[in-house]
Amino acid sequence: MTVSLPGSAELLAALRRLHPQRIDMSLERMLRLLAALEHPERKLPPVVHVAGTNAKGSLIAFLRAMLEAAGARVHAYQSPPLQRVSECIRLAGGEIAEKQFAGALARILVANEGLPLTSFEGETAAALLAFSETPADVVLLETGLGGRLDATNVVDRPLLTVLTPIDIDHAEFLGDSVAAIAAEKAGILKRGTPCVVARQHPEALARIRAAAVRIGAPLIEHGQDWDAYEQHGRLIYQDDNGLLDLPLPSLAGRHQIDNAGLAVAVALQLGALRPDDAAIAGGVTRAVWPGRLQLLSRQGLAAVLPEGSELWVDGGHNAAAAAVIAQAITEMEERSAKPLHLVLGMLKSKRLDAYLKPFAGLARSVTGVVPPDVSRAYVLPYAAAEIADGALALGVFARPAASLEDGLAAIAVRANDKPVRVLVCGSLHLAGSCLSADAAALAAAKRTGLAR
Repeated sequence: MTVSLPGSAELLAALRRLHPQRIDMSLERMLRLLAALEHPERKLPPVVHVAGTNAKGSLIAFLRAMLEAAGARVHAYQSPPLQRVSECIRLAGGEIAEKQFAGALARILVANEGLPLTSFEGETAAALLAFSETPADVVLLETGLGGRLDATNVVDRPLLTVLTPIDIDHAEFLGDSVAAIAAEKAGILKRGTPCVVARQHPEALARIRAAAVRIGAPLIEHGQDWDAYEQHGRLIYQDDNGLLDLPLPSLAGRHQIDNAGLAVAVALQLGALRPDDAAIAGGVTRAVWPGRLQLLSRQGLAAVLPEGSELWVDGGHNAAAAAVIAQAITEMEERSAKPLHLVLGMLKSKRLDAYLKPFAGLARSVTGVVPPDVSRAYVLPYAAAEIADGALALGVFARPAASLEDGLAAIAVRANDKPVRVLVCGSLHLAGSCLSADAAALAAAKRTGLAR
């Protein structure tokens, strides 16, 4: 008789049922579970551990592309997912297979014995288990929302740590100041392990330096030990060893100059794993990171908009992310002026006013929507009307909409056949649902012969 084993969706639902009523920032549950699994975190390839508020995903996208261009087998763990949880785990260059993911989750649930466990802890343990059993040259490991008490901070001897830009986010867990949050993020530093540090607020850098001195971790700082900037349409990386003259990044936005430069700085610290200069250049131009200032095809969801319009999607969800997105849109406006319209959905754990502020005077309108699937968020979303009210308070025309598709249709009507630039933003949940809807629309267009 054939026994049907549960799939990952069923196992993830079982994992969610174990979620504590209140998340206490602690490593106790994670350490207990890893001990029951015979410590997969001690059987990993060399680990690059990354923490920060913004740019973690872009950094890993660039670094992974560089390493893979050099022929390295790369494991990567990044969160949260856009469309499916399994996309967070990449094994030696590809997304974890359903059978292997379900198998790892099943073993996690058995080892945990029904005790309280957060979804992120369970998924992280599944990633570490899969990484420990699949050969690779390096692991790129991204923290969730913290550092010191993050579920990923169980690797005692990483090859390298990295701190991307730190700002205000997850204040309910990490503190309400940049300095307090930086102290938590700097909790990934390890004695004797170099840490590459991105451009930081002065108060964040002060906390990082203090932690490094206390622990005994050498720092490789932006502006002190290395720099990256655009010059004559090229990305220039500079350190004490000289210059690298590289192409501009494949990812959109001026902020990606800093992110690609940080990836170069990390790559140059990898010792025997260091990609050669050609692989570094190739990684800068070939990196892909969906849902981060991504331009969608005119033949998918954007087909409803007037000819010549652009539909962009970005999952950034805090004030710092909004500022860099708004700057990128401003630079787009300088090259090709089109009225900007936002379709915005956010969770109530984020500050709506702080996110909207950089777009005041830039956005022609804001359409408030509710992300369709926030079951993994454990936080309520803002109602569409609340988002519209927040935009109106800043003097921006705003209306709620029942769905993303309805919002786009309303913008198309108001555009009166003139090209517009639309940005779907404010939440990774909304970004993920937008990408799924876009893929479905594009597939439907291809079936009917409207797209090629």
